[in-house]
Amino acid sequence: MTRPIRLVLVDDHKLFRTGVRAELDSAAGGALEIVGEAQDAPGAIAVITELKPDVVLLDVHLPGGGGLEVLRQCLFGGRKAPDTRFLALSVSDAAEDVIGVIRAGARGYVTKSISGVDLVDAVRRVAENDAVFSPKLAGFVLDAFSGAPGAAAPATSVDEELDRLTAREREVLRLIARGYAYKEIARELVISIKTVETHVSSVLRKLQLSNRYELSRWANDRSL
Repeated sequence: MTRPIRLVLVDDHKLFRTGVRAELDSAAGGALEIVGEAQDAPGAIAVITELKPDVVLLDVHLPGGGGLEVLRQCLFGGRKAPDTRFLALSVSDAAEDVIGVIRAGARGYVTKSISGVDLVDAVRRVAENDAVFSPKLAGFVLDAFSGAPGAAAPATSVDEELDRLTAREREVLRLIARGYAYKEIARELVISIKTVETHVSSVLRKLQLSNRYELSRWANDRSL
């Protein structure tokens, strides 16, 4: 593309959006132009419909319906932005999240651990209609769409206990399962340690567990 790629950034944390904007401005060298931002699904749908950007950097877990609702409305709900391409940018590397947004129409999925330079390259490739994934996440997608035995299970299976949790509680749970300390979870999700503790208490109550050890074992038993 000869002109800058017009980009909309969607994430429910203002501090994270500010950081991504700074990273992209530094690494892109004028190749990207962030033309809009949104912090929830309804706001994202409105901004994308109005601006019709080339690419949307889309968080998977958002207030008001999540990234899936944004994809459905913008790509198929009256075809509001059929030419816009979507790149999921999320803290989650869970198979069900990856497969879900790809089925809904996203062109790629990267995690928030990505560097600024690599993110610029991912945006550029998605703008050119390439599919972009890290190797691990690409494996999920290939398995799901190749019909490999058991491949569809992560996207379609139902876990009633897991369904009780909010999207943010699931993010916290997955990081606990990976051995993150509360301070590390707070930094990764750009929230306070007190908020992390509140989410953990809520998860323990909903799952009827007693402590972090039981919570971690519960998550690992489900391959979270």
